[in-house]
Amino acid sequence: GTYQMTVVTPEFTRTMEMKTWWDEAADRSLILITAPKKEAGNKWLKIGNEMWNYLKATETTVKIPPSMMLQSWNGSDFTNDDLARESSLEKDYSHTLLGEEEIRGETCWKISSIPRPDAAVVWGKIYTWVRKDNYLSSFAQYYDERGRQVRSMVFTDIRTLGGRSIPTLWTIHNKTKEGNKTEFLIKEAAFNISIPERMFSFRELERGN
Repeated sequence: GTYQMTVVTPEFTRTMEMKTWWDEAADRSLILITAPKKEAGNKWLKIGNEMWNYLKATETTVKIPPSMMLQSWNGSDFTNDDLARESSLEKDYSHTLLGEEEIRGETCWKISSIPRPDAAVVWGKIYTWVRKDNYLSSFAQYYDERGRQVRSMVFTDIRTLGGRSIPTLWTIHNKTKEGNKTEFLIKEAAFNISIPERMFSFRELERGN
């Protein structure tokens, strides 16, 4: 896929472009920053629950430790865990259907997700609103272990890309830093395609572009 991410704070607005290759079956991905020029060539490789960051300017590769999974990814309101998917919403959380609510004029199911007792996760609780008519996410709220809401995420602008209907604009509102948000726009996407094995190698990670 091809994506655009815009980070908004009271002090500045920063936009970057990126390409991503994702092999869901093998649980691995590669992210390449393509713009702005000063960050172009930086990469992230994720294999299973492990993630590495390659910085083109210094030609160095750094492994992201588990202790940094809740940290900001590339200055945005996404976390490293969002990319690494170290925690699994399916395996690590118990889900309860709380009922129906209307979100922006759409009828949604409201689902509560609570971590299982032995799960090593970053969120203490997640509420998700799923559209009844198409089963696509509409809204989500994320809470820390103390019950404090850390962020919310809005999924809008449903389009058909690569033969699938998906929300193409994801907006994260930071609830701990007033005025901070991240907009993630899916510009192009292809599914069920063949991706060369080399894309998920350290050789590809550290190869110049």
